[in-house]
Amino acid sequence: MSEERQANCINGWIAVAIHLLLSAATAFWFSIPSHQQLIPFFACLLVLLVLVRGYFAVYPNTAKVMTLFGSYAGTVRHTGFLWTNPLYRKRFASLRLQSLQIAILKVNDKRGNPIEISAVMIFHIEDTAQAHFDVHNFSEYVEIQSESSLRHMATNYAYDDDDGHALTLRASVDEVSRALQTELQQRLSKAGVRIDEARITHLAYAPEIAMAMLRRQQAAAVIGARRLIVEGAVSIVNSALVELSERHVVDLDNERKAAMVSNLLVVLCSEVQVQPVINAGTLYA
Repeated sequence: MSEERQANCINGWIAVAIHLLLSAATAFWFSIPSHQQLIPFFACLLVLLVLVRGYFAVYPNTAKVMTLFGSYAGTVRHTGFLWTNPLYRKRFASLRLQSLQIAILKVNDKRGNPIEISAVMIFHIEDTAQAHFDVHNFSEYVEIQSESSLRHMATNYAYDDDDGHALTLRASVDEVSRALQTELQQRLSKAGVRIDEARITHLAYAPEIAMAMLRRQQAAAVIGARRLIVEGAVSIVNSALVELSERHVVDLDNERKAAMVSNLLVVLCSEVQVQPVINAGTLYA
């Protein structure tokens, strides 16, 4: 694998001053009558023109990758007006943060349920040599590896979990995002890329099972709500019986306690308004 190194360069304004001095010296030298020779004059002029090709500028959060006759010569990250070997070929490299929206993919989760998932990742080039020389097409490589990472990560987690203990794509967003970032970093490090953030932006069941899963979730929600209502009603009934007994409001035998429990549970657990019925007799009449 390639490894980034610094290329040699100097301040451009210093190079301009030296260039002007050389130009003045050349003009003065050939202005002497004894040295008026056209071939040496044009040769020096050609050299000065070639030296002009060494000037270049580097903007903030960008770099220039230098090559010399096909060989990597180094990278310039220093911003400003600079000069280097005029024979270097200069390639632009952006060091700014870049974002990639991964298209919505249809994959199977850990339980085999078809789901739709998409993500966005924020990254930047950390090693310009690897980004330019170790992959054939940088943009295509990043896109394909990102899609592959998302597919592989989605198969390691279930969409949802009934028990609520295991990590899932829907409930464990932060943990899943960190796992996706780790997966992306492992795959894209060969291209000199540093992953700054990765987040899931779309998550849903596939259309063919979406309605069935929705009914399943609704049923689970109803069961959970019923369980909570029953637990609360039992707690209220128990508290009522204990307080009646401790305060000696009324002494109830087992049969009357059973009737009271039944009535209270009906009142507390019913979904419709309960109509009270006054019993004018007794349980034994």
